[in-house]
Amino acid sequence: MKILNFGSLNVDHVYQVDHFVAAGETEHALRYDLHMGGKGMNQSVALARAGAETYHAGCIGADGVFLADFLRECGVNTRHLRQIETPTGHAMIQVDKTGQNCILLFGGANQCISDAQIDETIAQFDRGDILLLQNEISEIRTLLEEGAARGLRIAFNPAPITAELADMPIGIAEWLFVNETEGAALSGETANDRIITALREKYPHTTVILTVGGDGVIAADDAGIHRLPAMKVPVADTTAAGDTFIGYFLAAVAEGSDLQGALHTASAASALTVSRAGAAASIPMADEVKRFLQGRQAD
Repeated sequence: MKILNFGSLNVDHVYQVDHFVAAGETEHALRYDLHMGGKGMNQSVALARAGAETYHAGCIGADGVFLADFLRECGVNTRHLRQIETPTGHAMIQVDKTGQNCILLFGGANQCISDAQIDETIAQFDRGDILLLQNEISEIRTLLEEGAARGLRIAFNPAPITAELADMPIGIAEWLFVNETEGAALSGETANDRIITALREKYPHTTVILTVGGDGVIAADDAGIHRLPAMKVPVADTTAAGDTFIGYFLAAVAEGSDLQGALHTASAASALTVSRAGAAASIPMADEVKRFLQGRQAD
């Protein structure tokens, strides 16, 4: 089973701060780092490091060639990635002293996906392959509809939340990945149990997976509600935690894992990610996740 991630690639400008900057406030950053990122890129790295046959499609500018190089180094096939004249997307990320983050995103080349690129790319994949999407690129509706028409199994991470999502055929997706903020926006609810129940009712043919930070993950499918507590580790940076979770979850599914097994593996990978600084660079290798799980069993 192949996994096509039609997703974003960003250059991340990361600032360590005492607290998030408020309106009208000027604050000195404690540190500055340049990282490779974008939800799409992070998820492709996680997929490849988890051992999945991963293809990344999207657009970058000339300033983003090093991102494509890194994807290939990680084992991602980039034959469907295009270089265009528009600058690569980038993000401005604040990370506070507790490890939480807030992000300002500029779409750039990520917003230049064309129908022709979509048609040409999806035609190279077969019924039953997985199509992974986030909401950081253009033409999401077309990708959802064309992917479904091709018979691809669609995984959708609707981040960031935008007004356009209200009219999207999200119920086409086999898996919907949301955090508490995204889940609340899509469901109109605030309590986690009500969020996942409302989303499942809204998208009855979709497995809904709600990550709830330090409280772990809640999932809902035809068999009911599934809960898994978070694996406790010292938190350094939560930037790529959700992306790592999604990549490892889908890689586990592609290998034949059931829902509970995929949730368990993805939670372990996510725990390792938050214990490290950075985005793509913090995503663990499959053998690291295996050793981590073995260590927990030994304890």
